[in-house]
Amino acid sequence: MVEAAELIDNDFLRQFEIKIDEHLAKIEYSLQERKIFLTKLIIPEGIKDEDFGKEFMAAVFEQIEERNLSVVPTSPEIAKFVRSNRKYKRMLPVGVRI
Repeated sequence: MVEAAELIDNDFLRQFEIKIDEHLAKIEYSLQERKIFLTKLIIPEGIKDEDFGKEFMAAVFEQIEERNLSVVPTSPEIAKFVRSNRKYKRMLPVGVRI
């Protein structure tokens, strides 16, 4: 589902966005120096695919990795995603554990 949609980094609103049908899923962030703080995950109720959240977060992490930024997940859902996906733990800044 995520592969067919375009992931947009809306730097004006400081959020990653993906539109599925008429629904807009978002991950809000704050960028400080070379770190990106992922603060809030918003998935509309109209998106029924159970794996959508994981696919959306994976796409966001891939884009962040391409930009060579460290990730600080402050949202509980995003922190849980990082804990369950070891390959993204390397993107955490030195001294940050989750």
